[in-house]
Amino acid sequence: MDFKNKTAIITGACSGMGLFTCQELAKQGANVVMLDINEEGLTKSCKALTDQNYSVVYRVVDVRSYEQIKAAVDFTKEKFGAIDITVSYAGGCGARVCNDPHSFNDLKIETIDWSVDVNFKSPLYMARAVLNYMIEQKSGVIINIGSIDGVTGSYASAYSASKSGLIGFTKSIALIGAPHNVRCCCVSPGPVLTREAMAKMRTPMGRAAEPIEVVNLVLYLCSEKAAFITGDNYLIDGGRACGAQNK
Repeated sequence: MDFKNKTAIITGACSGMGLFTCQELAKQGANVVMLDINEEGLTKSCKALTDQNYSVVYRVVDVRSYEQIKAAVDFTKEKFGAIDITVSYAGGCGARVCNDPHSFNDLKIETIDWSVDVNFKSPLYMARAVLNYMIEQKSGVIINIGSIDGVTGSYASAYSASKSGLIGFTKSIALIGAPHNVRCCCVSPGPVLTREAMAKMRTPMGRAAEPIEVVNLVLYLCSEKAAFITGDNYLIDGGRACGAQNK
């Protein structure tokens, strides 16, 4: 896979799979724009890459704000002349992030709003901000990051609903983009070892995924090797969606 002179925008970029994706794209020649709300983490992560002479810049962005996403997209277009790839990693379980460990029927509305805004609305905002640029240049790849919980459901109801919604949204953007050579795919991981607790989630294969395993799938879908792939959801879950073996 060759990403030389391609330009990619990655949300949730200063940790976990977002950071791995930035690192791999930079190593393979891409211009990378790192977006995250964590300025300290961004500064450190970006410097580690620019110190190796990779083409990487960052913008501090709250993905719940369309205006901030649009400003980062416009900045990218102005700086690099094109936007070839977007990957929306920013997300998380609202109950955990907002320290609201209750069942859905007792969750604070603010916690539900956080889940929907970050996990569902922010990928919509990203696609809205980049789509006209990609249509104009007659090329582009939009990757949405879903979850196994969006396929099977979970007790994290708002999270599951948001991730499930991305599957339908991916198909819709794929239809809009297809006549213009703009592709859109969704990648839905099972447990990934970005947090210690993920190791406790069972899969038929008896383990959680290494982050790079998910990143490799994302990179493949972003590459020219996947030029005829669009509109679908790709599970990478160690068979967790099969169900029975997880009990």
